[in-house]
Amino acid sequence: MPSVTVKLYSVFFKLLLKHRLQNRIQSQPDDSDPFGVTSRPEESVAAVNPSFADGVATKDIHIDPFTSLSVRIFLPESALSPPEPDPKSQPQPRPRARIPSRAADLNGNSQGNQPSRRHSYGTPTAAARDDPGKPPSLEESSQLSLGRRNSFGSSATHPHNAKLNGNHFRGFGNDAESLSLRSSDGGGLPYQGYSPLMGNARKLPVMLQFHGGGWVSGSNDSVVNDVFCRRMAKLCDVIVVAVGYRLAPENKYPAAFEDGMKVLNWLAKQANLAECSKSMGSSRGVTTESKKSDLHRNIVDTFGAQMVEPWLAAHGDLSRCVLLGVSCGANIADYVARKAVEAGRLLDPIKVVAQVLLYPFFMGSVPTHSEIKLANSYFYDKDTCLLAWKLFLPEEEFSLDHPAANPLIPGRGPPLKLMPPTLTVVAEHDWMRDRAIAYSEELRKVNVDAPVYDYKDAVHEFATLDMLIKAPQAQACAEDIAIWVKKYISFRGHEFSY
Repeated sequence: MPSVTVKLYSVFFKLLLKHRLQNRIQSQPDDSDPFGVTSRPEESVAAVNPSFADGVATKDIHIDPFTSLSVRIFLPESALSPPEPDPKSQPQPRPRARIPSRAADLNGNSQGNQPSRRHSYGTPTAAARDDPGKPPSLEESSQLSLGRRNSFGSSATHPHNAKLNGNHFRGFGNDAESLSLRSSDGGGLPYQGYSPLMGNARKLPVMLQFHGGGWVSGSNDSVVNDVFCRRMAKLCDVIVVAVGYRLAPENKYPAAFEDGMKVLNWLAKQANLAECSKSMGSSRGVTTESKKSDLHRNIVDTFGAQMVEPWLAAHGDLSRCVLLGVSCGANIADYVARKAVEAGRLLDPIKVVAQVLLYPFFMGSVPTHSEIKLANSYFYDKDTCLLAWKLFLPEEEFSLDHPAANPLIPGRGPPLKLMPPTLTVVAEHDWMRDRAIAYSEELRKVNVDAPVYDYKDAVHEFATLDMLIKAPQAQACAEDIAIWVKKYISFRGHEFSY
């Protein structure tokens, strides 16, 4: 059974949530505002921190001038490490013929069979010179020192050494330059956040995250969602893009679903703009010492503002994109996955390789066993969820078998066999668990990798409300998600290590 703390918190949570939902039903606006809202005044908001103070840098971006749609980017500090080599692109070394040495020819001994020390980039060694006994010159010593370094700068630019000097590692370039970036108005204090410079930066997969809240509350910058996204960014080693979609009842269905697709299209646009910016920079003779920010200024909008998001351009690998939805956000993630399947190559270079559905907000007109037995469960009971759906769906479309609510109705979208691998997380004391499990079973019937992780003594939102209810299953759930997700985002597949 859940702890006493969870039970007490659930009672107050349900009373407060039901009161707010009933007030919003009574005070629904006559005409919806297309701009909308993405957060409520009572929501506790976490401030952005672009400087890796706790291992993850964050920034907020308002991506749609016509609506309140925004994203918060979580960049883990692991992005500052040298890039991992792709084993698929590594050329296989060709066998080399053994050349006998002069000593072996004249004396018949095997001294020439001893292997010499090799360098990956052809660094001159004492064995390669005409006179091995002669000490190397100053020029040769300098070349030898350079040859032993990696291709990402000297030890002064290594993340650990940079921290020792009091500065955070700013990318593959001069730290002083990236620290001295001024604001766009030409004055003010220098920008103290992370600004990637031109170089061979490490690419990370991108995880698109949709928060929960029953369509009417929650936000991508709330304290609970900020803590959850930071945890996922660190454990999965990904860039998390948390979506601040428009809330109901100001914006009813399909506003939140459309916002999910807008963000996916925005990511595709960012990837294409970054490639265009690279080609324009190379045609103008941009060197590796040039600033990344200077390179991105090649593409600006009508007002002269930079269009390329530097963090995504430098570190984002959108060919490895994962969708993650929490509660009602899982419904949005599933919708976005279906639309991505339908779009196909129109979303290039984006490729959705997997999705994670955490206790989805699924319903249906025919009740399941858990919907009957656990109707009065913790945090989100059946009556509260019905109020949320009435606020979200238009009055003329309200039905528990609506495509947004029931994933098992026929003719809902592309064939299930085309869906990406789907991990479903359910809680023992969640009344919506059975329908999520049934959806996963339908995916497995058509040979889609769709496991179900069922957590004992857990409640709805146990993984995301960890900072409030201190659920012991939250950390285990996050680690289990990371293990499963890395099967599809790691270059090494199942052969990754921890």
